[in-house]
Order: sequence, then C-alpha cells, then structure tokens
Amino acid sequence: MSIWDVFSHKKGKIFLNETGDSSCEGYYKVKDDIALMKELKLNHYRFSISWPRILPTGIKSDHVNEKGLKYYDDLINLLLESKITPIVTLYHWDLPQVLQEKYGGWQNISMVNYFNDFASLCFERFGNRVKYWITFNNPWSVAVEGYETGEHAPGLRLKGTGAYRAAHHMIKAHAKVWHTYDTQWRNKQKGLVGISLSGDWGEPVDVTNQKDIEAAERYVQFYLGWFATPIFHGDYPQVMKDYIGKKSAQQGLGSSRLPTFSSQEKSYIKGTCDFLGIGHFTTRYITQKNFPSSRGTSYFTDRDLAELVDPRWPDPGSEWLYSVPWGFRRLLNFVKTQYGNPMIYVTENGVSEKMMCTELCDDWRIQYLKDYINEMLKAIKDGVNVKGYTTWSLLDKFEWDEGYSERFGLYYVDFRNKNKPRYPKASVQYYKRIISSNGFPNQREVENWKRKATETCSSSNQLLAADPLTSHMEMVTEIVVPTVCTLCILLSAVFLMFLLRRRN
Repeated sequence: MSIWDVFSHKKGKIFLNETGDSSCEGYYKVKDDIALMKELKLNHYRFSISWPRILPTGIKSDHVNEKGLKYYDDLINLLLESKITPIVTLYHWDLPQVLQEKYGGWQNISMVNYFNDFASLCFERFGNRVKYWITFNNPWSVAVEGYETGEHAPGLRLKGTGAYRAAHHMIKAHAKVWHTYDTQWRNKQKGLVGISLSGDWGEPVDVTNQKDIEAAERYVQFYLGWFATPIFHGDYPQVMKDYIGKKSAQQGLGSSRLPTFSSQEKSYIKGTCDFLGIGHFTTRYITQKNFPSSRGTSYFTDRDLAELVDPRWPDPGSEWLYSVPWGFRRLLNFVKTQYGNPMIYVTENGVSEKMMCTELCDDWRIQYLKDYINEMLKAIKDGVNVKGYTTWSLLDKFEWDEGYSERFGLYYVDFRNKNKPRYPKASVQYYKRIISSNGFPNQREVENWKRKATETCSSSNQLLAADPLTSHMEMVTEIVVPTVCTLCILLSAVFLMFLLRRRN
C-alpha cells in the first residue's frame, strides 16, 4: 500500500470517490503501450518506479519484492528493444504507507536514509540500462498539497510548517541520492541524476509597478526557487528566508518556520544536479497583497501576493490550467539566468479536457502543444540549454484528487470497459509529426498537419461510438455518452417539442 491507496479510499478525498485501484492497468499492458509509443515515434519515455511495489514496507532490510523488480526489468528491456530511452523517476508521490504510519512520512528526517536505500537498489538493478534518473517529481505538490492544504496524500494540514519541513527533508534526500550515485555508480554506469521541478510563471500585473515586479519574482522563488536555489546555490532563496523569518518573528516565534541548512549541508546540497527537469503548464498574473500574521499563517500567506488570470486565456480543462504560451519562454530564460544555464529536460507539459464524454478531436491540445513547443524553441534560440521535451501525458489516467474527471492523455482510455482500451486522439497524429520534424518546418505544412490530424479523429470517433456493440457485450449497463454537440441537439429538440406543445 502507498499513501495514495489509503488516501483515495477515504470518502470525500477524491472527485466522485474514485480510486486508483484499476485505472489504466499499465502493469498488464506493457507490450500494448510500447506499441503506442512506437506508433508515436517516441525516442524517450518517462515513467516512475513505485517504491512500495519494490519495497512493500519502504524498508530495504524488511523485504524486497522480486516480482515488482521483474516488471520494471521487462519494461526497461522492451523500451530499449524498441529504441526508446527510459527516463526514470524514483518518487512520483507514492510513499509506502508503512513509512507514513510509523514515522510521519516526509515530516521525518529518517525518510532520507530509507529513500536512499530504495534509490540504491534501483541503481543496482536497473542502472546498467537506465542512464537518466529523476529523484523527485514536483516536490512542491508533495510538500504543499500533502502537508499544508491536505488536498493530496497523506492529507495533513500542518499550516505554515508542514510544507517547509517536508520540502527540507526531500531536498536532503535528493542530495544524498545524488551523492550515492556519484560515488558508487557513476564511473560504472555513466548515467545522470537530476530532479523534476514544477514551475508556473508569474508575470507582474503592472510591469511599471516595483511592488508587483517584486511580488512576481517572489511567486517564482517560492515555487521553483524553493527547491532549485538550494540545489544550485546551496540555500533557500533569500526572499523566502526574509519573508518567512519576518512573519515567524511577528508571531512571536523564537526561530523561523523555514528550517535552516548547516554550512556542511549547504556545500553537500549545492551542485547535486546533472540536469534539471522542468514541469510547466500555465502562468499567473501577480500583484502585491499583504497578509497580516494575526490572521494565521500558511505557505500561501507567507508570500504576500495575489494570483490573477486573464479571462481571455483559453482554459479547456483543469480549472487551474490556462494556456499562456509566452510564460514558458520566460520561465526557461529565468532558469538560465538564475541557475547558470543548466541542462534542461522538459519533463511535463500538456493540457487536459474536463469532459465526462468521449471526445477524440482535441484541437485545443493540438493548439496548446504547437504554441508551447514553439515558445520552448524560441527559448532555445535565446540560448537556453533545453535538451529534450516530454509531453504530459501518453494516456488518460487517475489524476489524483480529480479522479478520472480530467484527461491529459494523447490516447483516450475507456475506464468503463474492464479491458481499458486506448484510442488515439487527434493530437497523436500531430505530435508524431512534431517528433519526426524535431520542431516545425513551415506554416503551411504545420496547418496541413492539423487538418490531417483532425480528419483521422472524426473516423476514430465513429470507431469509438461503434466499439461498445462488439467489445462490451458482457457489460449490459454500458452506454455510449453522446458528444456535447449531440447533447445540444437533443436538448434543442426537447426544448422545441416543449414550445410546440405549449403552442398547441
């Protein structure tokens, strides 16, 4: 069990009380999914190794699950046979439940050594074939949503302290794993170890207002800088130390709620990054807003700012996800100037649709990918050292507290069918062409790609509508939900009948 198994089974934590017990069933569909990757012409694939699948209690000396190791062995071998480079994340949020119950999870410093033991086992078993390792995926979410707001597992609300303590321990764990690889495995295996950090861009509401400019900078420092600055420079951003220290003093606390690194720890953590993974989805406008300490403390009020959006920005899916492509280029340039132009791999970038019904013609995703990848290419021309791009995500899946209500996949997954069939959305054809061209050739050809991609989706939509008649025979309750347009027509027809009836 991981903390997410337990959390998702608690009533009211996940949209519609869904769980991850049976989502994509990727465990059983390795060959099928690699066939999809080959169809897409992917040259790399990023996946995570589940800590409790390999070490059920989280502790190496307790028990090692060989069946779990064999699953990842087979996956890695099949990827390599298909000429797809594996990029492996060691922690994508699924802490072994035993470690949460026994020690309080990332609130406890003992996680550092347990995580290092798990990582060492992965290096030992897979490192002869895996050359790209990511320690943590989006530790911001783990810290803030796991230990501050409680929206994510383990669901703790330790306001003003929990997120900072969790982050402190994850940064130390990351550094320890990097040093373990560096001293014990690097010479033999010749791989790279990095971290994947999420960062939205923050743009000042008023670019002529110094307070807004500082607030926007603070937004990015409290988000990306919280983790990147210690890893590249050895300590937390000065603005975090100042603001949290000041607010802690106003509360009458003897020391800051932001933990401190010793001088030895600073030099140990600094430089523990062979590449930086960036997960980026959206942008916010930022303005200065004071939150007095008397009104309680939290990570959010510590920043003294307000986040705003432009109502004209497209937002086809998740309520937080607006399409603001220019913010991507600015964020990448920020990383270049702040951290000495590190080697960057974009590890997550994509858009969802919030639809309960079938929709394979995802023209908004095509537009999003085109716009965002184009801004990344502009950043490369600016001199940013971007080495690779990974879209989020291959398949629709269990989206944490949102359950199955948000679909990020290039492939649609029919979760109602026990076989979990995958269907290509129009974006598959489009993304495939971006990969083949390694970018965009010329405007006319790119328009042509879009036309061809949307032609394929209309026929696959018909295929999906017909599918239940053949492959869902055992599911008597199976119904095909009509698309939004059909629903509109049906509603119009009902309304018209109602009007006619009233006239008669």
